[in-house]
Amino acid sequence: MLMIRLSRIGKKNKPFYRVIISPKQKDLYGDALEILGSYNPHTKELKINAEKTKYWLSKGAGMSDTVNNLLIEKKIVEGKKVKASKDRKPKKAPAQAAPVAAPAGTPAQA
Repeated sequence: MLMIRLSRIGKKNKPFYRVIISPKQKDLYGDALEILGSYNPHTKELKINAEKTKYWLSKGAGMSDTVNNLLIEKKIVEGKKVKASKDRKPKKAPAQAAPVAAPAGTPAQA
């Protein structure tokens, strides 16, 4: 399945992303079928070719959650935003102290 997703480029501590389309199983940093645009998270600037994006979506390509939210903000696609980040697992509550069983071979108290 083809996916439209972000591929990170740019310097250390200064991310910049390309909006690419590639097979879901393929490495993000290898060759992409097509570069659709770019996204700068510092200025929140999204430059994308809307015609190509709509073409690939009409052919059945999927989108990552982040790309979906960016395209909805830019009004390229219609729909609802989805939660892109994953929740942390809640910390486990301390286990209640289980009753300690008497070691084998000792008489049980009555």
